[in-house]
Amino acid sequence: MAARNTARKRAFQILFEGDQRGTEVLTVLADWIRHSRTDTRQPPVSEYTMQLVEGYAEHAKRIDELISQYSVGWTLGRMPVVDRSILRLGAYELIWVDETPDAVVLDEMVQLAKEFSTDESPSFVNGLLGRLKELKPSLRRE
Repeated sequence: MAARNTARKRAFQILFEGDQRGTEVLTVLADWIRHSRTDTRQPPVSEYTMQLVEGYAEHAKRIDELISQYSVGWTLGRMPVVDRSILRLGAYELIWVDETPDAVVLDEMVQLAKEFSTDESPSFVNGLLGRLKELKPSLRRE
């Protein structure tokens, strides 16, 4: 589904921008929406992109706890911003979005890592999200 792929990529970019700027992701999302409405060169922000960003924002603290707890040898602050943003998005969609198959989430996040990060990042992203997938039933506490 190309539309979902694009929505994930835009959600990743919003999370990345928020992290880089030290700004709340919902503020960045609002900026993207405003720009898309006032500048015809900017693509619209899809409903699914909004759902992903808003969902991440709602569960951000828990997601960061999970990434910190299950990443081996990497603290959250030491991770490359790209990898951290991909993991945050992937963890949200994997754990809280039931209609997306787990295999699709893992594949999409690995593809983002291949496109935007280092050569080692795809296996790191796949390993950590794979671990979260295994533990998923016990992780979804609010």
